[in-house]
Order: sequence, then structure tokens, then C-alpha cells
Amino acid sequence: MTQSKTDSREESSKKAGSPLRFFVFMALCLTVFVGVIAAAVFFTAVRGAEETMVPDVRGKELTDALLELQEKELYPKIYLRYSQSSHDKGTILEQDPAVGTIVKAGRRINLVVSQGVVVNVVENYINRNISDVRMEIQTLFTSTAQPLLFLKEPFMYEYAPEPVGTILQQKPAPGTGITGRTALEFVVSQGPENAVMPAPSFVGMSMDAALAKISRLEIDFAFTLRYAQAGERVGTVVFQDPEADTAVNADTRVYLTVASPTETDTDDEQVFSLFTYAMPQNPYPLATRLEALIPSGERRDLIAVPYRGGEFTVPYHLPVGSLLILSILNREIHREVVIGSREMYPSY
Repeated sequence: MTQSKTDSREESSKKAGSPLRFFVFMALCLTVFVGVIAAAVFFTAVRGAEETMVPDVRGKELTDALLELQEKELYPKIYLRYSQSSHDKGTILEQDPAVGTIVKAGRRINLVVSQGVVVNVVENYINRNISDVRMEIQTLFTSTAQPLLFLKEPFMYEYAPEPVGTILQQKPAPGTGITGRTALEFVVSQGPENAVMPAPSFVGMSMDAALAKISRLEIDFAFTLRYAQAGERVGTVVFQDPEADTAVNADTRVYLTVASPTETDTDDEQVFSLFTYAMPQNPYPLATRLEALIPSGERRDLIAVPYRGGEFTVPYHLPVGSLLILSILNREIHREVVIGSREMYPSY
């Protein structure tokens, strides 16, 4: 009897201890789980962002440098500084941290960007090409509404042994201090009197390439159109006079013929035609530019060249509704809308 009571008490004690052991077990499991999560978070925080190498962006345009840093998940802090050359404008001069430094993603990279040069004296432009100088000054004051330096045109031209377009004299003289808006006056070489040169080759070139070559060589020219014949590509120069490599005077006018589409190949939305404008004759060439304003808003240069005057003819292939703008010495003198109903294709 006594033994039976004892067994009953032991069994009751076991049943009472089971919930307690379960609670202790669950508490231990929860503690371990929380510890594992905490450790994972801790080590993740300690490791931080991924590491990356700082690229070399010195000498690159700002937009290219920003894209390269973005690929590395690095962020720029930009500082502006004047430099020694106008050609540096908009490029990276210095960077910090240095090239090849290992940093964490998200790091700030200090970039020193050139603002161009501080212009306080007139440079020496003598013996330089007038086209290069014009481009340099335009670039130097691209973002300035009233540039300190500007070219006074038309230039004076003289026969000289220096190559055509070489600056012979300038006013103000080199080293003159700039205290306000200043006009640069140049005397430019038009080559030796009666200088002879080989006629450049144009046959087989696209009309765009031919116009670019004329702008580069600054030669006198005149265009005509004719329907494309068998074997001829539309939009290419198919004839020139004088022929390529013929010995001619430097001021000889080169006549070029471009193959145009036939009437059956016309496009209602595009016009292939010849711009023509009668200009007064001048004793020396004047800076002449023909631009096209496309209906989409794009502004396109067709040709920019010194031109003495006479009939100014330029072929074009443009959308209907484009606006042709002719300027001399940066002053607009004529506008013309491209319309599809005009007589576009001349006869032979």
C-alpha cells in the first residue's frame, strides 16, 4: 500500500515537471536564435559597403568622369579652378583620393574641374591660322553673353609667302592688358600673289563630305545638280572642273556637280535641292555660314567658309519645313523655308 502511494507521487511529479522543461527548452532556443540574428547583423555592419578601386578620371570630360564614377558607386564633389589652357575647360584637373586607392562604395571623390583660363592679356596670335584662332576664342567664351575678346570682321587680307589664312599682324599687340570688351583686328595672308596649287579631288565624295572639305580648305566653289545616271550614287559629287590635281591659282573657283534623285525617286517628306543666293562681290572673303533648323528643333551647320561673293550655291537634303539661315560675319542676311512643292530637280 505504501509502495503504491510512493509510485503515484513520483508519477505526479514527472507530469508537473514536463511543462517547465518545455518552457526552459523554448527559452534556450529563442536565446540562441536571437544571438545568431544579432551576430549576422553585427558582422554585416562591420563589413560595410563593398570595396572598389578609384578610377583615373584626370583629363577626361566631366560627363565621362561622372559616368565612370557612377559605375563604381562613387559620388563626386566638384570644385572649379582656372587652368593654363582654354582647351582644358570642362575637364578634370585633379582628383582625391588618388588613382588606384581602395575605398568603400558610396565614398565621395573630390574632383577639380577646369573653368578654362583667366583672360587678362591679349595672346600672341601672329603666325597662327585664322580658323584655329576663331575656334579657340569661340570655345574660350562659349558660356559668356558678352565675351571679353571678339574678332572684328572683315579681316584685312594681304598677299604674302605665308600659307593662306595665316595671321600676319594683330591689334591690340600681344601682351596688351584687357580691361574691358576688346576687339581683335587681324591682317591675314591670302598666300603668294598668283600662287599655284593642285586642284583638290571631290569626285566620288558625298556632298556632306565635300562641303566639309571646302570649309577646311577655304576654297572658292559653286554647285549644280543633275539627275543620277547609271552607276552614279545619289548625293555624291559626279563631276568637277577643274579636274583633280590640275595646277590652278589658289583663288580659282571649283565647279562641282552632285547627282540628285530622279522624279520617280522623290520623297514627300524630304527635299533634295540646291540653295542659291546672290551675294555682292567683295575685295576679300567674308565669313559665310549656312545653317538648317530642322522641324525637330535640331540646328545643323551645312557649310561655314570665307566667301568673296557672287552666287552662293549649296546642295542639301532636308525634311520639308526646315529653315535655311544664311549669315555673313555672324549677321543673318537671309532665311528660306524648305517646301516640297518647289522645283527641286534641275534638268541636264
